[in-house]
Amino acid sequence: MLHGRGATAGSILTLVTALDAPDWAYLAPAAGGNSWWPQSFLAPIPSNEPGISSAMQAVEDVLSDVAAGGIPAERTVLLGFSQGACLAAEFAARHAKRYGGVVSLSGGLIGPDETPREYAGSLEGTAVFLGCSDVDSHIPAERVRLSAAVLDKLGGRVTIRLYPGMGHTIIEDELAAVRTIMELRE
Repeated sequence: MLHGRGATAGSILTLVTALDAPDWAYLAPAAGGNSWWPQSFLAPIPSNEPGISSAMQAVEDVLSDVAAGGIPAERTVLLGFSQGACLAAEFAARHAKRYGGVVSLSGGLIGPDETPREYAGSLEGTAVFLGCSDVDSHIPAERVRLSAAVLDKLGGRVTIRLYPGMGHTIIEDELAAVRTIMELRE
């Protein structure tokens, strides 16, 4: 579970109660200074380094620990909100393989529009959910659509929902979609 800018690992873990899946383990790395990288996720990637690389390594480290504990990637769901949603989506694209699920709540792939989106690997049918407001002040709806198309091209089973006028938040319909993905992994 990957928190957003200005938030904490503890804040993303507040979703655990709402997800109501007590048999799951929930892990949430913390970004230094409560931000995974300094600029907007739409900024040129070099302007967000070394933050992006550090964030990717933090996710890799957690997934390595999970795998060492005997839980394969196919039973692991990557979930993030806002900046954490961008990190989850980008990590899944850069490290494409079969996951238990990928959830991007108010986020999208990192980098400006002209960023090359040729990623290696395949998501091999991983369930991917992208939920966002159609008027989110931080996340353009077009970036969510682009992210959905890229993750679909990588072999994800993508569901995208753009909610009219929702704002930058998480709603019950999104949590229901997450619970559905989690139920598929039980």
